[in-house]
Amino acid sequence: MKHAPLYRFGKAVVPPLFRIGNPILVSGAEKMPPEGRVVICCNHVTMKDPIFVSSVHKRQINYMAKAELFENKFFGGVIRSLGAFPVHRGQGDQDAMASARKLLEEERVVGIFIEGTRSRTGQLLKPKTGAVMLAHQTHSPILPMCITAPEGKVPSAFQKIAVSCGDLILPEELGIEDGNIASYRNAARLVMSRIAEMRERDILALKKPEKES
Repeated sequence: MKHAPLYRFGKAVVPPLFRIGNPILVSGAEKMPPEGRVVICCNHVTMKDPIFVSSVHKRQINYMAKAELFENKFFGGVIRSLGAFPVHRGQGDQDAMASARKLLEEERVVGIFIEGTRSRTGQLLKPKTGAVMLAHQTHSPILPMCITAPEGKVPSAFQKIAVSCGDLILPEELGIEDGNIASYRNAARLVMSRIAEMRERDILALKKPEKES
């Protein structure tokens, strides 16, 4: 399974360190296809989310990341080498969509935080339509994922969190017809409903005593 050299190094070193700060309860990681194009759609509660998501998968994930992160040339170069590419939020960034389409056409994995920004409370935000539009245009399955902290809040240091994967959503399940904006919104809500189901389940799982979880 091919990884960029820096991604391989980072994956070996960084996730174990972050798991000390936030132990992870993982479920459903086997639902990631071993090959082929996939769009990951996940909620977003902390800057560490890309690390949490990547830590549970063997495949390299290429993240759509806000353009501001690339303004520092050194840091921007590092995250580019890790597979990230910039998106200008709220502007319908066609360059970012073209980059994502190219990656998917190469049968790779693209990671998108479907809310478009971090939740400051841990509550789910309104989903954006870019991810489902991308999945529809490239005929890619969507792997819904959810990061959940105790009580559904933003995770604190040393809190155990849950990182879960749901069942794949196939392109035809999205119900998108003729690029109609209403069908894109409905499809985004469908994905978000799957994320919400995992979140509610994981809130309960995180309440269980350690020996039961």
